Amino acid sequence: MKRVQLTTDEIGLVVKNNAVIRVLKSGNYWLGFGEKLEKYTTTHPFPSGRNVDVLLQLIGFRELVDIVEVGDTEICLVFLNGNFEKTLASGRHVFWKELRERRFQLEDITEIEIPTSVNRQLLEKQSLSYYVRQYKIEPNEKALLFVDGVFVDILKSGTYCWWKNAKTIAISKADMRVLTLEVVGQEILSKDKAQIRINFTLQYQIVDIVKALLDNKEYEKQLYSLMQLTLRSYIGQMTLDELMERKTEIQGYVLENTLPQVAGLGITLLTCGVKDVILPGDVRDIMNQVLIAEKRAQANSIMRREETASTRSLLNTAKLMEENSMLFKLKEMEYVEKIAEKINTISVSGNGQIVDQIKQLFVK
Repeated sequence: MKRVQLTTDEIGLVVKNNAVIRVLKSGNYWLGFGEKLEKYTTTHPFPSGRNVDVLLQLIGFRELVDIVEVGDTEICLVFLNGNFEKTLASGRHVFWKELRERRFQLEDITEIEIPTSVNRQLLEKQSLSYYVRQYKIEPNEKALLFVDGVFVDILKSGTYCWWKNAKTIAISKADMRVLTLEVVGQEILSKDKAQIRINFTLQYQIVDIVKALLDNKEYEKQLYSLMQLTLRSYIGQMTLDELMERKTEIQGYVLENTLPQVAGLGITLLTCGVKDVILPGDVRDIMNQVLIAEKRAQANSIMRREETASTRSLLNTAKLMEENSMLFKLKEMEYVEKIAEKINTISVSGNGQIVDQIKQLFVK
């Protein structure tokens, strides 16, 4: 005989011939010949080496444990004293009953939607996040939700969580801000056979995400091709000179003539325009020569016009001085004054006739 003692938080299994014959709670007990005691603390996990089905046959065992059966399409959230402890996968789980309160919450994960009964804060817990799929839509984005390849909903910005199960989830995002598309290096043959290169730019914005992503494949490439064809169609009808004179009209033509096709892509054009018109080297040289010749002709015309005006002014001045001797004298004095500004000293030698002659310049 052997006496054993079990405390409040202990459970004892009496084993004889490798078989559990009875269960003991806290208290003092005597063990018979060939019996052994296995002690288990209720705050520790249930021993995995023991067959639960066998132990359930023992009197009093069922009231000492909590048994949780989790189905193949379920998970179980375990709370200890009201706080989340861990997540249980499918299968049978056994816990010792103890002084602390343990609560079990079964959740069906057959569908992707997570019910409101699951606190959203818990989805970040490591043991639970394994069963959750999380997607983030940025503030400038919208997205299309596909479940098993079927379009389900339009998602606005935010963080979305769904159960991880056999269903497949796909997200197609689109930037809803104003976007820029560059159509560069477009080599186009004008009506007069001049090969030019055009750089075109446009700004657009998605207004219907379903049309942009679901009804059309690679809407941006389609928009690029549409701009290419429209530019070639319009510019190919003009000569080089007409293009240089009317290149600002291209914006209006493109906006007006691509409206239905652009709307079918789920987008709207905000503005567009030609950034550069690049001419071949020989054509550019010829146009530079023409420009130089035009500017020289303009310069010559201006010079001749100024010379004519100057001559006419001199003629008018001469007529006035001829009619008015005092005006002629004033003009003489003006020139003498200008000459005097250039002279520091005057040395006069000779008789008084020279002085009288100079004096005569300033008196009538």
